[in-house]
Amino acid sequence: MITTNSATHLPPHVPPSLRSDARVIALVGLAHGVSHFYHLILAALFVWLKPAFGLSYAELGLLMTVFFIISGVGQALAGFVVDRFGARAVLFSGVFLLGVSALALSTAHSYAALMLGAMLAGMGNSVFHPADYTILNQRVSAARVAYGFSVHGISGNIGWALAPLFMTYVATNYDWRVALQCAAVLPFAVLLVLFLNRHAIRPEPLKKAAPGQPAGGEGTLDFLRLPAVWMCFAFFFITAIALGGIQSFASVALVKLYGMSLALATSAYTAYMLASAVGMLAGGIVGARSKQPDRNVAIAFSAAALLAVLLAMAVVPAWGAVVLMGAIGLTSGVAGPSRDLMIRAAAPKNATGRVYGVVYSGLDSGLAVGPLFFGALLDGNHPALLFVFIGVFQALAIATAVGVGGKTRAAALQKA
Repeated sequence: MITTNSATHLPPHVPPSLRSDARVIALVGLAHGVSHFYHLILAALFVWLKPAFGLSYAELGLLMTVFFIISGVGQALAGFVVDRFGARAVLFSGVFLLGVSALALSTAHSYAALMLGAMLAGMGNSVFHPADYTILNQRVSAARVAYGFSVHGISGNIGWALAPLFMTYVATNYDWRVALQCAAVLPFAVLLVLFLNRHAIRPEPLKKAAPGQPAGGEGTLDFLRLPAVWMCFAFFFITAIALGGIQSFASVALVKLYGMSLALATSAYTAYMLASAVGMLAGGIVGARSKQPDRNVAIAFSAAALLAVLLAMAVVPAWGAVVLMGAIGLTSGVAGPSRDLMIRAAAPKNATGRVYGVVYSGLDSGLAVGPLFFGALLDGNHPALLFVFIGVFQALAIATAVGVGGKTRAAALQKA
């Protein structure tokens, strides 16, 4: 019988200090920023890759779809590896694979080689969420883990924001191959930092299985029977579809809907990302002071959904659309740390990696589906519907969040 665990897995006689917590949070955040940076290294180079290889937009988009499919499948599997062999070794392997993928892409001379590089990047990206959250849960005190989740989310947004700027600058001034070679330096440098600080992110000693139990510990697959786990998966899948629409086509839709310049529409997306980071910072404070993270998520996404529908109505001037995009990012960002606390509360003891791996594979699945769905809306010249459906998916996510909270509290009462 599995029971949920909402306490950080730390020896009670060795409380971590603020300094040690901050060190772990910074190291994990640094690694997570690199993974999100690599989400966009190919997309940022589409302008150069299209003529260099004679590709269609569909072929370019397929590279991203394959990246996220590999990452999603790998993420679910990586969780089991994390719980079996420890998060640190798995994290190191993922960072290393990202660097290798950029080097492989920089030497590509065919579409097949680009696809192979995208697959390697997807494999590398797959390990971060199960490894990161396991380290945070094991090495950060319960009083500060919400702040760890906040920094984790902010670092991801910073990676998303920096990748297009960096890759475009280097490719414009030098060459797209040079841009990828420069990108390869980042994970190898971060890997060195992680290795030098490896003691801070050491895994907990792995417990030996009792006679007759599977090697993975008690109930290796039992967590899959928990409804809360699949509700968490559904939450990530639904919210990621909305995020995929914003990342891929929000700027194009704003140009069509508001008649604004592409530069202003791009600024609106930047406002979304920056405000989302600010929201995550505020969300860490909210999450640390609240015992019902699912309700925080429901309130934040209710506001985000309403703002998205308002944006679709085109009743504000162009500058107002930029403000609304920022407001959507802010409210969505506030939900981030509470979302991760919600999953943490639902995770059975000794199954953190597996739960986060399966749950976060929903994120990659949604990011793979979202661009296809919203791209079809724009092909049909329905820019307003893009924002309407973003709001719809955010509203649907509320039901899954409330369901997770209800199941988790019911399980806790049953245990008591």
